[in-house]
Amino acid sequence: MDRFKMIFQYFQSNSESVMNGICGILALASVKIYNSLDFNCPCLPKYNMIYGMGIMFVPPIALFLCGLIVNRQSVMMIEEWMRPAGRRKKDLAIVKYMCTSVFTRAMVAPVVWILTSLLDGSCFVCAFSGSVDPDKFPGFANYTSPEFLTLLYKVPCKEDIMIRNNTSRKAVSRYLKCWSQALGWSILLCLIILAFLARTLKPCFDQTSFLQTRYWSNYIDIEQKIFDETCCEHARDFAHKCILHFFQSMQNEMKVAHMMKKTEEEEEEEDHLHGITDHEQVNKLLKSWYQSKPPLSLNLPTHRQHAKGKSNGLDDDNSKQTDV
Repeated sequence: MDRFKMIFQYFQSNSESVMNGICGILALASVKIYNSLDFNCPCLPKYNMIYGMGIMFVPPIALFLCGLIVNRQSVMMIEEWMRPAGRRKKDLAIVKYMCTSVFTRAMVAPVVWILTSLLDGSCFVCAFSGSVDPDKFPGFANYTSPEFLTLLYKVPCKEDIMIRNNTSRKAVSRYLKCWSQALGWSILLCLIILAFLARTLKPCFDQTSFLQTRYWSNYIDIEQKIFDETCCEHARDFAHKCILHFFQSMQNEMKVAHMMKKTEEEEEEEDHLHGITDHEQVNKLLKSWYQSKPPLSLNLPTHRQHAKGKSNGLDDDNSKQTDV
């Protein structure tokens, strides 16, 4: 039980691991859906191609859109692209990195579906049965042109009366399945080679810009999470104070009851409001965050504190001089 809890916490804290897990689930779901699909080719001249190509390419489009929807970084990418610059400039390299990451993960399930359909061969046979050269199959030699075209379109329907006893039906079906599987294995081999080259050649290039882009991409993700958590804490404190003001008669009793249980951490949490007392101030705060995010610099607060310290020191010196 503890092991599953640790795994859950790991996936919860790491967005990339969550996205990889979701992509794996979508890929497995695509295979499961394809295997459970009731495939029935219409075996008609004008509909075989539409039906076969539709089964092969329409569900991958839906899976691709699902991959974009469940990926949290797709929303972050659009927000980063559309947000006002404000006090923080926008880095197009981060948007490009997010876009590549989102589209790469979203393409996993569609590619798995297409490869599964090609390796199975049923869609390919249905779509291209009418495109086979009849001269290669002697079983169609005794038929006229319209007749053998009709028979070719009937090849996927092995229980049809017109094609059931034809000796070349299985030959055509095997021929098209061989082409389908050869195409599927070729695509799979190309993808593996590309992944191998990308993995092997990646360390040969300068990784500085990649590390910087990946760092700031992770920063945006973590910043958004912390902002959401802080908003929840802020809203909780604001609601707590509103309720206390509403129940004025119970306020003193609640303070006495919680006085002994307060800790320093809870006292710090009460300071999250920073003088915010109404609805309009909260809206202004959120609008300010969206329109002008604070710059990515930790020196500004220290400069202010340093300036305050200098001013306090000058005040102390002036007071000492006046005392003298």
